[in-house]
Amino acid sequence: MRPWKLCGVAVVVALAATACGSGAGDGPGTDQGAAGQGGAGFPVRVADCQGAGTTFTAAPRRIVTSNAAALEMLLRLGAGDRVIGTGFPPGKGALPGGLDAKARKVPVLSKSVIPKEKMLGSGADVYIDTFAAMKTMGGAGDAPTAEEFKAAGIKHLYLASTACAPMADKPQRDLSGVEADIKRLGAVTGTAERADALVAGMRAKVGKVRRAVGDIPAGKRPTYFFFDYDAGTKQPVAFCRKQVANAVIGQAGARNVFEDCDGDVKPVSWEDVVAKNPDWIQLGIRNRGDAAANAKAYDEAAAFLKSFPATKGLAAVRNGKFLRIGSERTTIAGVGNADTVEEIAHTIHPARFKAAR
Repeated sequence: MRPWKLCGVAVVVALAATACGSGAGDGPGTDQGAAGQGGAGFPVRVADCQGAGTTFTAAPRRIVTSNAAALEMLLRLGAGDRVIGTGFPPGKGALPGGLDAKARKVPVLSKSVIPKEKMLGSGADVYIDTFAAMKTMGGAGDAPTAEEFKAAGIKHLYLASTACAPMADKPQRDLSGVEADIKRLGAVTGTAERADALVAGMRAKVGKVRRAVGDIPAGKRPTYFFFDYDAGTKQPVAFCRKQVANAVIGQAGARNVFEDCDGDVKPVSWEDVVAKNPDWIQLGIRNRGDAAANAKAYDEAAAFLKSFPATKGLAAVRNGKFLRIGSERTTIAGVGNADTVEEIAHTIHPARFKAAR
């Protein structure tokens, strides 16, 4: 999936009520959250980028997710048993631990964008969308309008850290937007305590990294290029300052070579990449479903950079400074963003972490 093709409209950006949560259950990341019938923490009101509000008087019971990112958040929150369908399902083995088996049980409404008619007839009471409303890819027709969602009885919510990014006033330089998405979904689904625990875990990991590398001046940080191999090799794409990846890279103590471009993701040229001459390159590939297929894709990405005339002379390519980290947990909001911060930082600043031990 190529998020740079999507066009932002209205997204959830704020909670107007404090949610206390009613589904502590057996800890974060499990799949046994309370279904919720009002009670503590409700009503919950969320507002979109234009200020229009949506109010939940109880936790939703029938949820459809646009893709694996929203699905994973709900699984981690313990609300996965209420997901009745998804688009862009996660590849086999893409999710960690027991989440993968639980994700396999969720009906797949489409392997890409859910067609309009199937979405409206799904029986969902809420649709959680990782990206903004858009024309669907593959000729499936237009995305439902706000009026059509309302007529079908479906509340339409977005992950703000991705859907709102193109229209945001400020760049993403930390994971606060991702954390807010997790807390927002926790409030809406009645699993706020689990959301708090997930966010606390992310902050603990990122905090350790910040203590180790946070004092490195911007001008002395190694430069870093996220190479989206799956977006194609004919024309690279830049992950700009409003994209989640910019926050991940910066929090890890690196300098995104395309932080100076506005927006979230946009096509650039190989000449642009060469001019940046990054110190490190992340070989971003989407999960293929098994370790061998992933390794093959990483090898192919590296081989391309080593053989392509425009890139074979880059410092990172000549020095073999490649990181093999999946695209999903770098460029799409989720708990895994904190793991990526940790992995990048330990790779490019190993001495800092040896000293910390």
